[in-house]
Amino acid sequence: MGQPAAGSMESLYPFLYSGTTDLDAVLEQVRQSTVAKAGEITELRRVIGARDGARLMACAADAAARFAAGGRLLAFGNGGSATDAQQLAALFLNPGGTGRPLPALGLASDISVVTALCNDIGVDVVFARQIAALGRRDDIAVGLSTSGNSENLLRAFDEASRRGMLTVGIAGYSGGKMAELNSIDYLFVAPSSSVHRIQEAQTTIYHLLWELTVRAFGDAR
Repeated sequence: MGQPAAGSMESLYPFLYSGTTDLDAVLEQVRQSTVAKAGEITELRRVIGARDGARLMACAADAAARFAAGGRLLAFGNGGSATDAQQLAALFLNPGGTGRPLPALGLASDISVVTALCNDIGVDVVFARQIAALGRRDDIAVGLSTSGNSENLLRAFDEASRRGMLTVGIAGYSGGKMAELNSIDYLFVAPSSSVHRIQEAQTTIYHLLWELTVRAFGDAR
């Protein structure tokens, strides 16, 4: 992976390129940058909450019904989104407190399976093949992508939909190609052009989805 262009780095961290040797001035620029970024993510979360709060609750209710019927959650993504998918699976498996663990899998976590599929068939099917092998009608498929354009996620959603699974997408920007799919039941988009803010907002989205699902599952028991 190449180094970021100097111009893009300077726009993110101008205080590193100011040429000043005044420590107080540098610290003030750091403070201003931190406050600005915190303001951006706070506003982004507010926008998502106002727009998607009711849909998150509806999605959580549907997911809880799937769990109650014996379903499992299959989460997937690429790169940093793979880490987020694994964290989502871990939240359901280890809810803490008195919450009941719910079955969940991170489809990017088994390196033997992932590398075998990538090497023998191709990266585009790395999640769809696993869903074809593991997915059941009562299961839940959750895919995360910053761009919303990852081909292996698009194929995974189509495969999950064919199997009658509940499908949930979490994307950034304007949703990318994921917004064009008919195979996603619930799509939640972090509307930003900053990858940093998108990923922070996506973390909020899937934590809310987890909390609401666990609560709905408990109420349904």
